[in-house]
Amino acid sequence: MEDITNSFGTYFDPICALVFYQGNSGYTESYVEYFDMKNGLPINPHPITVLEGQRLATALQVKEENMNVLRSDGILPNNLLSFDAKSSAIVWFTKAGVRELFFDKNLGIQSGKAHIPPLVWIADRKTLHLYALSSNRKPTLNTPLLYAPFFNVYQNGSVCMGTVDIATAETGSVNELMMLWENYFFNSYFSHLMSGHNPVNGNCVMLWENLIGTGKSFPSEMLLKTTKKLKDIL
Repeated sequence: MEDITNSFGTYFDPICALVFYQGNSGYTESYVEYFDMKNGLPINPHPITVLEGQRLATALQVKEENMNVLRSDGILPNNLLSFDAKSSAIVWFTKAGVRELFFDKNLGIQSGKAHIPPLVWIADRKTLHLYALSSNRKPTLNTPLLYAPFFNVYQNGSVCMGTVDIATAETGSVNELMMLWENYFFNSYFSHLMSGHNPVNGNCVMLWENLIGTGKSFPSEMLLKTTKKLKDIL
């Protein structure tokens, strides 16, 4: 048999582990315990020291030349489903709620607030894809994806941002990139269906005419299933 050990590249061995404890009152009461690692097992538990904290901060520090790498501002948000630091690809979900929506005058729909369904967002610094969900529960790998019930969204989930100036190239933060894409999407004007794709079970214009300014919950029966599950886009 051929020895291919040297082709595996660099090995990484665990040298320490951190355990975060939190009180019932929230993040104001927190405690971090530091473990040394020996033969893959945690030993010598003790409160993290100033020196150990400084070493951790140094290891996590983003260098100036690597600012294009996506980073976390701290604890990752609970609605984040996946992210790749190097490619800046992120996947997250948002629960159902009320958003301000803007429509091109040619659609004949008055702009205003309306209930929208839960959504799954897939983005990097250049592109955005969007899908809908049938419930507010955090999706699992086997959760079916539904078509996002909006104008300007292709059948493959790709969002046409039109003339919106997308300024995400220098964004280094996961949270910031998520917020930027949500703001870009909801602050742009919905104008037309893409390539004849109707994303809802019925008339898309009438759907939003019945929701804008009425306070009605989004009718989930109007959502259409795609052939994809969450695991297919991760």
